[in-house]
Amino acid sequence: MQKYKVLVLDLDGTLTNSKKEVSEENKKTLIEAQKKGVKIVLASGRPTYGIVPIAQELEIENYGGYILSFNGGTIINWATKEKVYESVLPNHVVPGLYNDAKDHGFTILSYKDDHIITENKEDKYVGVEAHLNKMAVKEVPCFLSAVPESLPKCLIVGNQEELATLEKKMQTKYGECMSIYRSEPFFLELMPQNIDKAQSLQRLLDHLSLTKEEMIACGDGYNDLTMVEFAGMGVAMANAQDAVKNVSNYITLSNDEDGIAHVVKKFILDKGYSPNA
Repeated sequence: MQKYKVLVLDLDGTLTNSKKEVSEENKKTLIEAQKKGVKIVLASGRPTYGIVPIAQELEIENYGGYILSFNGGTIINWATKEKVYESVLPNHVVPGLYNDAKDHGFTILSYKDDHIITENKEDKYVGVEAHLNKMAVKEVPCFLSAVPESLPKCLIVGNQEELATLEKKMQTKYGECMSIYRSEPFFLELMPQNIDKAQSLQRLLDHLSLTKEEMIACGDGYNDLTMVEFAGMGVAMANAQDAVKNVSNYITLSNDEDGIAHVVKKFILDKGYSPNA
């Protein structure tokens, strides 16, 4: 029997249901898995602060779990709060990102401690990001003066069709020094180069002296594709994008049907199960 030691969970559309909540069944099952020695990694494009409430719900601090935030740009041992890895945007590109957003009529935001920083608090998509991460929005007169010197990411938000056009322009302009992609039709992620969940998980496995064969990774969206393909057991949710399903080893129930609890019971808690059987 394969003994899985690490369970990697995307949040939105995977661990959380349509109400953005962790069900009692998922919570109970995940705590049981941790008691058996499995380390949980919460892997999301959210900022660290936006992941903390779920980390607390699942008690990963008590079991040596990890937070992988900013889509892999930061890895934190949540028991010790030690940063295992961090990557930030090159300082020289941030003014250009700001100007590109402003020139095209879009709102740009980033994060400082427990706040979202932006010049346009009333933008409806800023509201979506605030709700998603349970973070307050701080409106500032000058974005560039207000944000920290080291930024793990910026986010440009706006209308889907127009944002798609800007995405292509910015990929051409910054593609050699940054990763630029949409995590949602209305969210354009501006990340350090070569940051994705799979690469960061390899760094974490090296830190833990484990192999990918000892890892299960569960996800639903395009930014989960590399980690689902990378893990020894890659799991797609029933509600996942087809591209994620196509690279997965197993398709579980949807995020509204306790799909994560189903995976844990099948691959971790059932001692008689072997994925190679």
